[in-house]
Amino acid sequence: MTGRIRVVVVDDQQLLRRGLGMLLGTDDGIEVVGEAGDGHQALAVIAATAPDVVLTDARMPGLDGLGLLAACVHRHPGLPVVLLSTFDDEDLVRGAIEGGAAGFLLKDCSVETLGETIRQAVAGGLVIDPRVARTAFSRPRPDTGPLAALTATELQVAQLVATGATNTEIATQLHLAEGTVKNHVSALLRKLERRDRTGLALLLTRALDVPR
Repeated sequence: MTGRIRVVVVDDQQLLRRGLGMLLGTDDGIEVVGEAGDGHQALAVIAATAPDVVLTDARMPGLDGLGLLAACVHRHPGLPVVLLSTFDDEDLVRGAIEGGAAGFLLKDCSVETLGETIRQAVAGGLVIDPRVARTAFSRPRPDTGPLAALTATELQVAQLVATGATNTEIATQLHLAEGTVKNHVSALLRKLERRDRTGLALLLTRALDVPR
């Protein structure tokens, strides 16, 4: 590509958004073309500005970073999304990468790392902060049976669906937006080929050996 890389910055805290914008502004090859306070606002900004990369906080009220990632994969295929977090959270990192993120960084990374990650994302690369990469892929995963195709976060949601938890209860326990949980449940229904939540719960109860 020619010219500067166009970036949309998403964070629910205005000061952090502005701070990221100022940091990126020191890089002559990057231009911040839009800001948003949550995933829903971000989708409107993305549609209006046609950025090359989205840089988003992972944890936000409303539509969070993972939810925004899923929406971008659906609505803007090929648009790289890089997630930022203050937390070294295994499932969050795995959920981001398995969901199609172009990168995952901790917020205290250097401006040089941030700029290089954005460039790698545009080039089709995948960048994971080395401080979280090892733990993110350390947990054993089911390699056979109906749950083998689930992402780390989907597996967590599946375990709670099997207990009869509602979307609201699941969102509270996993610290996710309720809309994100709804998307994960829809993915479970599709991947496990079940027509409704009752059939899904029965299958998961058997597969996970949950006491009834």
